[in-house]
Amino acid sequence: MFLATLKAECELEVWDCLSAVSDPELDEPITDMDFVQNVEVSEDLFVRVEFRLPTYWCSPNFAFLMAFGIRSEVMALPWVRGMTVHLQDHCFGDEVNDGVNSGRPFHEIFAESCGGAVLNEVVETFMAKAFDRRQEALLLALRAEGRSDAAITSMTLAALKRVRFTGPEELRQLPRYLELLAVKGLAPGGDAPAFPTWDGERIAPDGLQAHMGRLRSTRINMEFNGALCRGLGATRYKEVAIGPEGPTLVDFIAGRIPPREATDAGR
Repeated sequence: MFLATLKAECELEVWDCLSAVSDPELDEPITDMDFVQNVEVSEDLFVRVEFRLPTYWCSPNFAFLMAFGIRSEVMALPWVRGMTVHLQDHCFGDEVNDGVNSGRPFHEIFAESCGGAVLNEVVETFMAKAFDRRQEALLLALRAEGRSDAAITSMTLAALKRVRFTGPEELRQLPRYLELLAVKGLAPGGDAPAFPTWDGERIAPDGLQAHMGRLRSTRINMEFNGALCRGLGATRYKEVAIGPEGPTLVDFIAGRIPPREATDAGR
């Protein structure tokens, strides 16, 4: 018999691994963005994950990347025997769901459904933006400590790993930044520069200010898109938290309060 406690533990483990899947445009975990709606684990250890996006027409590129990311992370759990990913309420929902659950190669399905787009090029673009955002968080923290531009641009990977960051954003971004350095092969050893560009170029001390200006533009764009996605999602699904004082007039105008009949029926 599949004990309820074991089922709950397995579902929590799935939720934890889903935090490693990010919205490719925003570089934010899909769990933080409230995209994941439901996780179910059956008695025979098959997993079903349901997710949705802020709008019906969100880019199919993003939908495919997130769906395959979900499958990859969940199937890496040693106890999982199989899984189904289900994208809800999306114009490409059938294509995404059929593709991710068919077992066919990701790049093949992606090219068929996205007008011949080359997966590697799409992924590279999103990774570059994520790299910039993660790097900026660390650079800002180092500058806040009073380190000079020369000291920052000459810092090695080994030295970066010895820095004791204290702020929540740099603590969150450090392991994620190091991961992309490794994936891209930008810092092959401890003596390598800790802060190259995405193209592998060294940053000169007198070029750091301009470099950070570019990183700031990337971050602002991503933050704006993130706020837009959250707002669109909240509006679409009318899932806004009501404050401790109860609903306000705005909540009623926006249609966030269920009808009285529905409330009474749930008693």
